[in-house]
Amino acid sequence: MSYTKTVGGQKFEFRDVKQILACANEEKSGDALAGVCASSERERAAAKDLLAEVTMSTLREQPVIPYDDDAVTRFIDDHLDKTQYEQIKAWTAGELRDFILADEPDGARVSLIRNGLTGEMASAVCKLMSNLDLVVASKKLRVKGFANTTLGIEGVLGARLQPNHPADAVEGILASLYEGLSFGVGDAVIGINPAYDTPDIVARLLEATHKVIDSLDLPTQNCILSHVTTQMKAIEMGAPAGLIFQSIAGSEKGNTAFGIDIETLLAAKKLGEKHCNNKGKMVMYFETGQGSELSSRSHNDADQLTLEARCYAMARHFNPFLVNDVVGFIGPEYLADGRQMIRAGLEDHFMGKLLGVPMGIDACYTNHMNADQNDLENLAILLTAGGVNYFMGVPMGDDVMLSYQTTSYHDIASLRELLNLRPAPEFELWLEDVGLMRNGRLTERAGDALLIKSMAHQSKAKR
Repeated sequence: MSYTKTVGGQKFEFRDVKQILACANEEKSGDALAGVCASSERERAAAKDLLAEVTMSTLREQPVIPYDDDAVTRFIDDHLDKTQYEQIKAWTAGELRDFILADEPDGARVSLIRNGLTGEMASAVCKLMSNLDLVVASKKLRVKGFANTTLGIEGVLGARLQPNHPADAVEGILASLYEGLSFGVGDAVIGINPAYDTPDIVARLLEATHKVIDSLDLPTQNCILSHVTTQMKAIEMGAPAGLIFQSIAGSEKGNTAFGIDIETLLAAKKLGEKHCNNKGKMVMYFETGQGSELSSRSHNDADQLTLEARCYAMARHFNPFLVNDVVGFIGPEYLADGRQMIRAGLEDHFMGKLLGVPMGIDACYTNHMNADQNDLENLAILLTAGGVNYFMGVPMGDDVMLSYQTTSYHDIASLRELLNLRPAPEFELWLEDVGLMRNGRLTERAGDALLIKSMAHQSKAKR
């Protein structure tokens, strides 16, 4: 079935809903690279106008990758809450937008329908929103997560402590770790991207970070962001993990390119629930990013935003503690500049929370993008205003292993102070106990990495 719309005296024809979704997307270099974008702003306006009238039932019945062709489509549809879907199936994308923006500040009504939404539905409503709409809507859509700390609650901004090292040297990792803790960073996770993906190295880094957590009685969780199967082998060897990580895609082919399938993720979740040091048993950590499917030629001629939404629709069924979009990491082929990066970060944060995952964002860019520190900081402020669960925390915002720019320990402290936010409550109590925080503000002792190192060593000596 084709769709037509005339805008400014010019008639546009779209062959199906998939093309409408693609052409209604805001400008993205990835969609242009894939050849699925609007040819002009006038065509984009026509697509948005048509999309506003597309119903939820049509979006379910016409996913961007057919049910019979794709395991992600089947998994999402098979796990859809049919009772909630029945409530909204006749709504148009425009009506869903109005419903979300008109909801109460706590998003209570949206929470009653979110499990009846597919990724295509979240993508459609997202494309009809301005940046301010996305911030306002996201602020209402809190999604709580509990492991050894609690994120996603009012007044809390979490941070992943990311002490990466280009040679996986434990001494260098610990130096960054101690500094991050001294700035109040680490309540989301102590998460390391290893330079080498082997079970032995993953186990060694898990042991090192667990020793710090144990010696300081630190309320947090650790995770080594290697391939999920490598982590599973390390955990089976007895390595102490708090979370299990994996990058995911919005198509079956994309997940195959990552070396995973849904059955692997289900097995990881089961293993984590049994073995992870995690009070809340929310043991999964997923990362995503607009354009990842196109990078492996697994996009099935769909736009990158809709494929990203499908990641969240799949992820929610694994009850993850952390999900984040590495928004500017994949490169300018997919998000060309700061404007596109900011838009994508706001989109992904909104869609993730709309679909029910506890959403963080890696507000970042690579050095070959047409973006700078001001773009990064603008996005971070907008996301913080929108109630993002957590950011990354990296020494000086410059990751020496991954070679990209992201939020620093200092940025986290500044954002909390600017918008009157605090760390996770369990983590704040620890910060108060060690004299790093008082009444929600960092003390004069903050930033003293040697203080944390001394405390850790003294505790080890006592034991």
